[in-house]
Parts: sequence; C-alpha cells; structure tokens
Amino acid sequence: MHSRQWKRRDLITLLGGAAAAWPLAARAQQGERMRRIGVLTPWTANDAEAQDRVTAAVRTLQQLGWTDGRNVRIDYRWGDDKVDVTRKYANELVALAPDVILALSSGAVAPLLEAGRTVPIVFAGVADPVAAGYVETLARPGGNVTGFTIYEYSIGGKWLELLKEIAPRVTRAAVLREAGIAAGPGLFGAIQALAPSLGLELRLVNVRDRGEIERAITTATDCAPRTHHRAGG
Repeated sequence: MHSRQWKRRDLITLLGGAAAAWPLAARAQQGERMRRIGVLTPWTANDAEAQDRVTAAVRTLQQLGWTDGRNVRIDYRWGDDKVDVTRKYANELVALAPDVILALSSGAVAPLLEAGRTVPIVFAGVADPVAAGYVETLARPGGNVTGFTIYEYSIGGKWLELLKEIAPRVTRAAVLREAGIAAGPGLFGAIQALAPSLGLELRLVNVRDRGEIERAITTATDCAPRTHHRAGG
C-alpha cells in the first residue's frame, strides 16, 4: 500500500497557502528581509518524480510573487535514499532557521521533528500523520507541523466493494500489506469493517519486499478452491 502518487495541484495549493500566510506587512518590507524556505526530500536528486514536485512548488511561488534569489531564498537538501544523510540535512535546515520547511514524505518529516520543533513544517505525501505522531488530529494539527495526507481510509472499503462487483461469488480475500507503512493499520481497519456486510472473510498477509509479495500470491493461488467438471457434463 506504499505510494507517492499525490497530485501536483495539491502541492501547489499547499505551498501557495503557506506563502499567502506570511504577514502582509512583512511582504511590504520584503526588500528589507529576504524570506527563506527549506526543502527536504529523502530521495536522490535525480529522482524524476521528486524533481517534478519541487519544480511545481517553485513555479507556483513565482506566480505568487516569490522568486528564488530576489525576495526568497530556497535551500534544497536531497537525502540520496539514505536515512543518515537525510537526518544530517534535516539538522542543517533546522539550524538555518528558515521561515518554513517543505518536507516531502514521512522520510523527511520524522528527522526534521527530531532536529527541532520550532521551525514551521509543511509536509506532503505522508501516509498517516496522526498515527505517525506528526499531528494531533487532521482537523487541528497543533505544534509546528501541517500538511495533507495521501490516504482516505474509506477507499479501502471501496476496493472491497469493487472486488465483490467483479467476482460476486468470492467469499475469502487476502489483503497484502507492507508492514512498515504507517497507513497500513488504518486502511486495513476500514477494509475489515466492511467485509462482514459483503460476506467476505479476510486474511491479512504482511509483506516486506517483492519476493514476499510473489510468495504470498503463489500461496493464495495454490490454496484457492478449484471447480471440477465431469467430461460430457
């Protein structure tokens, strides 16, 4: 259930809102004080998807009147898919005391919160910020962190309904879940809550990598009941 597929317009809205929240009086004096934004991503600098998101954010800031090098300075840090490198850059960005830090995914939010809880953080692409402890509730985040989640748990029930529409006679279903994903328990809970009303019995299968996914699918296929037909029947 791991995914980084959140929409560009969501990031545009979020960053635009953060920029719009800066005091108007400070904007009027932007020639006296250059604003500063930190951007932390745990992925590599050549990650095409991450680059696309960052580019979209910068372009939108320009449309709102904030240009890197003129009235705002943007400091980028790329974690190279390494936890220790991301943690190092999180500490660097917090030490710079920017006006706000854009954190792309949980892999960036967690080390930033470890580094300090005073700099405002706007996260994007986080699976379950409440379960992860980043915010108190979705309605009232609290603290120095805000943003949006990529999951709406009720979608899990919709998946089950769709399965039943496709195969009405199905009575048992296996749910493959990557154990390390924060959204897993909440999403499975939504699926599990709906299963009885659809006459479905669920089996949870925790997986960690491609090999375990393939083995789980093979096992499920081998255990599936088969219908036998008599010749001439």
